Amino acid sequence: MVGYEEGEELSAGKLTTTLLGANAFDQSVPGLALEKDLLFFVGNSLFRQNWVSSPASTTARDGLGPTFNARACSSCHNKDGRGLPLQEGQNFSAGFLMRISENGTTDIGAPKPFEAYGGQIQDRANLGVSFEAKIAVTFQEIKGTFNDGETYTLQKPIYNINNEQFGSLQNALTSPRVGQQVIGLGLIDAITKEAILNNEDEFDADNDGISGKANYVWNHTTNKKEMGRFGWKANSPTLKQQIAEAFHGDMGLTTSIFSEQNCPSPQKDCAKASNGGLPEVPDNSLDNVLIYTSSLSVPIRRSFEDENVLKGKQLFRNLKCTSCHVETFTTGTNYPFNSILENVTIRPFSDFLLHDMGNDLADNRPDFLASGKEWRTQPLWGIGMIQEVNGHTFLLHDGRARNIEEAILWHGGEAENAKNNYKKLSKEDRQNVLSFINSL
Repeated sequence: MVGYEEGEELSAGKLTTTLLGANAFDQSVPGLALEKDLLFFVGNSLFRQNWVSSPASTTARDGLGPTFNARACSSCHNKDGRGLPLQEGQNFSAGFLMRISENGTTDIGAPKPFEAYGGQIQDRANLGVSFEAKIAVTFQEIKGTFNDGETYTLQKPIYNINNEQFGSLQNALTSPRVGQQVIGLGLIDAITKEAILNNEDEFDADNDGISGKANYVWNHTTNKKEMGRFGWKANSPTLKQQIAEAFHGDMGLTTSIFSEQNCPSPQKDCAKASNGGLPEVPDNSLDNVLIYTSSLSVPIRRSFEDENVLKGKQLFRNLKCTSCHVETFTTGTNYPFNSILENVTIRPFSDFLLHDMGNDLADNRPDFLASGKEWRTQPLWGIGMIQEVNGHTFLLHDGRARNIEEAILWHGGEAENAKNNYKKLSKEDRQNVLSFINSL
């Protein structure tokens, strides 16, 4: 059995936070320069504040909508953690949204917006403006059996789009999404492109069945294609663009990066609605949210020296989970936004590449180079703290997995062998694997 390895509990290296509990995800990395430390709290306030429709007396936070999914960043990332999936009987959730598109791509290679709706269903709207549509979910029970005879059940979500206000959406390509936790994003931003590409093996040259590939997406600041690393499909190249996309797509707020109101024709009431200034999120506010999200630390691991956790670590490696959930990276030495994030050994347990996850998890909606079966490897750091921070354990891109084991059992495609080998383990060894993942 592999033993304890020096420093493995420090998920963010020297920038790991040791504060645990319900606020474990909203801690800044230690040692921030005084100016950035002050702006961290300003950005934190902007991240948590509810935006309101314009015109309003609170001009610093008006401009919401006219159509939107959430009123605040923290609506989808409560306490900087994971959002909630849609449940039966709900028509919107704190953290859930539905991406949509038509067949084909735009001139920059992006998914083609669905006529009259755009790229995302806006299920809420300001007074006097129509929401776009509503989404409902039901669940189909799927039964399975481990090799030792123990049974399990999974819940497969079946989504229904209804109350369409601007024409049918029944032929739209759809992709349900749940907000991810936002810890360690600056450290991911600081990893060099070359370090990520070191793990790329698009055509499986080593014949191990794993063929991670990079997504190349449009950078709206440099106006060229660059490697993506953020989002469920690695469809955003930088943290700043990811934030601007969320402001625009989720809250209907314009920035200098996305300056046009999110009002597809024929949404006339939306187009006529007043705005909160041009842009509604000025550059200094956008930068302050960037300072905040880029400076969030990652909590220290728990129980990392326990015998069952160390056994689970060995099994995790034996199952080849680390082929995609790569344990360590060292950040680059030239991260211009915040030098404190440079040259840090981190343990995100992700390669930030796209992998075919099989038919069961497919959304069948391409996104730049990502096929309808491909997803970016989700970082596992902090996964064992989601219950304490957010009060739930829903996982995967749409929250269908109710716990870590269900997330493993949904794996397919390139991870089919790893999943099947997990099912062959004894109950004790399965628990050891789960104990290890929960320690991250």
